[in-house]
Amino acid sequence: MDTSLDKMLSVASQHCENGDLSKALKIYDKILEIDPDNIIALVDKGVILQNKGKPEHALKLYNDALKITPQNIDILLNKGFALHAIEKYSDAIQYYDMVLKLDSKCAVALTCKGIAMGELGKLADALSYFEKAISMDKEYDLATISRDKALELLGLPSQTKTP
Repeated sequence: MDTSLDKMLSVASQHCENGDLSKALKIYDKILEIDPDNIIALVDKGVILQNKGKPEHALKLYNDALKITPQNIDILLNKGFALHAIEKYSDAIQYYDMVLKLDSKCAVALTCKGIAMGELGKLADALSYFEKAISMDKEYDLATISRDKALELLGLPSQTKTP
């Protein structure tokens, strides 16, 4: 990769870390003017837009990135997150499933699939995904919290141990 693009990516990343997302977006736009297929800029810009409440805009960027690298787990997850944010739960599940085909032990994909299943009213199915995620990563709080919420909604006792 061009060293000037590397420097621009580094500066944009620093702006993100400092919370100056507007400056980061401007830099990602410049990068994409120079290199429209820059995966890092496409994905990072998508994440910023998604975090700013613009998941539809993020989806376009993720779609562009997936045309370049269709089996990139991070991009597939991000697209699932964006679809989830606009309440397209079944579509989000398809992307979480794509991730799980590439990495069957991805606790994030398992948990997010469970959350989407819960949103669709399939709590028993959701619970099984949370359990799988916890078996992969016992310290993954989102999976544990989600499992406990599903158990509560199902009227079952929580499995979280209290000190």
